[in-house]
Amino acid sequence: MDNNFVDYVKICCRSGKGGKGSTHLHRDKLTSMGGPDGGDGGRGGHVILRGNRQFWTLIHLKYRKHIIAEGGGDGGSSNKSGKEGDDEILDVPLGTIARDSETGDFICEITEEGQEIILMPGGKGGRGNTHFKTSINQTPRYSQPGEEGRNEWIVLELKILADVGLVGFPNAGKSTLLSVVSAAKPEIANYPFTTLAPNLGIVAYRDYKSFVMADIPGIIEGASEGKGLGVRFLRHIERNSSLLFLVSCQSDNIYEEYKILLNELKQYNPELLDKQRILGISKCDTIDEELITDLEKDLNKRMKGKFKIPYIFFSSQTGYNVPQLKDMLWKQLN
Repeated sequence: MDNNFVDYVKICCRSGKGGKGSTHLHRDKLTSMGGPDGGDGGRGGHVILRGNRQFWTLIHLKYRKHIIAEGGGDGGSSNKSGKEGDDEILDVPLGTIARDSETGDFICEITEEGQEIILMPGGKGGRGNTHFKTSINQTPRYSQPGEEGRNEWIVLELKILADVGLVGFPNAGKSTLLSVVSAAKPEIANYPFTTLAPNLGIVAYRDYKSFVMADIPGIIEGASEGKGLGVRFLRHIERNSSLLFLVSCQSDNIYEEYKILLNELKQYNPELLDKQRILGISKCDTIDEELITDLEKDLNKRMKGKFKIPYIFFSSQTGYNVPQLKDMLWKQLN
């Protein structure tokens, strides 16, 4: 498992306090008691999120619990404004979502390279005494203090951006398929829940084309209610443009297993059912042609109406029908 894959962090962000306005009164060789010339305070530094496609995970923020932007400088004499506080810029992978840690409310989402969003605005600088001069009060000896910065706990979540998401129960052969069609090296073993972090692989296609496939950890019945590894992984599926359901040909009932997976997605987010889907029946090196024909007949009988989707029998071990599976995925993506 890739311990460096971090898709959830909770950080405390504090934007800078605004600088205070100046109460200075003008003085020079000829003037011992001039009018007000106090400058404004500078604004406090913002805390900013910035999209950076060099990052794939939030691990660089895992141990930075407190993000503190600089305060603004105070105003000076001769109407000089205070310096603005330095912003604190957090580079995050594309697909990062910020939420309020207490309410869970959505704040913003970063989807593009170089996109910048102010997560916590800095406090405004206070106005200097120049602003408060009136015909009655020619020499005001007061100014505004700077506005306080904001201090809040924020949750950052990463949703992987991939073209094809692999959906299936643990041990359906997702990691094996990914290792065969791409250069990804997921951990593979013959027991459930081997994949504890999503693996991404670039699948090379004809004429130097390619698409991104994500192996999302196996979901089990009840994942949408938070059982098993549950919801934490379902959120990655929201981002994929196409879903490849994998069911092992050794399953007691291929069609029923597909329906259970579909139901899990529906419970979590009904919009997931609007995505394009293909059903891949894996591990076909373990059965003969005759059984494949019988299973096909059974699927054709059962797949009706909204449950009817393209399907293909394949084997990652022998490569049986793997090129055809890539063709189907490419056609669906384009």
